[in-house]
Amino acid sequence: MKQPKYQVIAAQISQLIEAGEYPKESKLPPHRVLAKQLHTTAVTVAKAYQLLVEQRKIASFVGRGSFVLAERLNNVIQAGIAPSELNFSILQPCISLNIPVLESLLRANLYNQTSTDLFSYSENTGLQRHREAGAKWCQEYGLTVASSEDIMLTNGAQNALASIIALYSKEGDCIAVEAQSYPGVLSICKYLRRRVVAIEMDGQGMLPQALAAQCEIEKPSIVIVVPAQQNPTAATMLSLRRQQLASVIEAHQLWLIEDDIYAFLNQQVLTPITDLIPNLAFYISSLSKAISPGMRCGYVKVPHAERLKVIDYIRATIWLASPFMFELASDAINSGAAFNWAQLQKDKAQQRQELVSQYLHQPVQRQMASYSCWLQLPQYWSATGFTAAAQEKGVVVSDASYFNAGVNDLKKSANHANTANAVRLSVMAVTQDADFVKGLKIIEALVMTNPKQ
Repeated sequence: MKQPKYQVIAAQISQLIEAGEYPKESKLPPHRVLAKQLHTTAVTVAKAYQLLVEQRKIASFVGRGSFVLAERLNNVIQAGIAPSELNFSILQPCISLNIPVLESLLRANLYNQTSTDLFSYSENTGLQRHREAGAKWCQEYGLTVASSEDIMLTNGAQNALASIIALYSKEGDCIAVEAQSYPGVLSICKYLRRRVVAIEMDGQGMLPQALAAQCEIEKPSIVIVVPAQQNPTAATMLSLRRQQLASVIEAHQLWLIEDDIYAFLNQQVLTPITDLIPNLAFYISSLSKAISPGMRCGYVKVPHAERLKVIDYIRATIWLASPFMFELASDAINSGAAFNWAQLQKDKAQQRQELVSQYLHQPVQRQMASYSCWLQLPQYWSATGFTAAAQEKGVVVSDASYFNAGVNDLKKSANHANTANAVRLSVMAVTQDADFVKGLKIIEALVMTNPKQ
């Protein structure tokens, strides 16, 4: 069957983008100009551009034209936006709550530091007291840690994710992820040349039966789960779901990466999946969401039998995470201050979610104290179109296509069915409540406006 011309044109443009003929963020020719060059119609070119928009290759803006998109992470995790814009995009703590105490603690540690072991190499990827503090942090939110020797120190959760994926899978392996996944994981898999398979979700996250089905078809080597306050949907697994998922993982002998960096936001302590299958699971926590992304303190509990293998890999790649921030973190954890700061962030998130209830009259998926809302859009809006329209009004949100794990493999109907037409809204990155409410009102009005009318 002959391929429609607009699909052929889209494929040609995609190849030119990959080859660097159209650099990242460069502007594509207007419809009529390209149509004349290709001896076709402007309508055909418009359809080709729309297909490229859906494939996340380009972005189109009314009155401005079409542009080649930069890398996935640069678009979805937007930290350096204009001061005039309201950032509903990046998930981070409300930094202003913790800065004064963090500055004080940092000064005290820098000026009073006499411990020479912070200036030297250390055994086992980090100092024993830092691993003990990491164990204490993880235990506070439900993890069982028999020995702090099983706690590894990394440069944040992203470093931990990349290390475990690289070490426990090989090029071409399949990695099972949630249908809507954190783009950082998808980027790691892309650059390490691992295939991802999107596992169907519901309000509690990954469906065990869907994972079991894909284990028979794709035979993944690793499954990655965010069990609490999932990014981007805020789904949280209750105890039964965790037990069911653990049973599937154990039956198929998969490696589990449990990314539990939002556990501090739960309303009650939930037993991690790792505790149910400790010999198959890597549990990741960090201080980035609870205290500060700048600290880059990641803690990983590894299966005891895998401890030396992970140590060797960390040494081969970074040798050890910088001890200075782990000293700061350990002081805060051991004094109890870190848990107080995490509670402040949780309280702030809950207060922001109350404002969401008051000003955003749309169905959203969220938890009582989650950092985000997953806003399903009405049919007359596409996620890409809504994101562009919101930015034109000064509000930056995150397009669902960045999170859709199956978005680049539309030939697989199971993956295609898992894509979502939604946007993720951060509730914490906007510092002032008045600005946050202003942004909510803009989003509410925009959702109610049909762009086709």
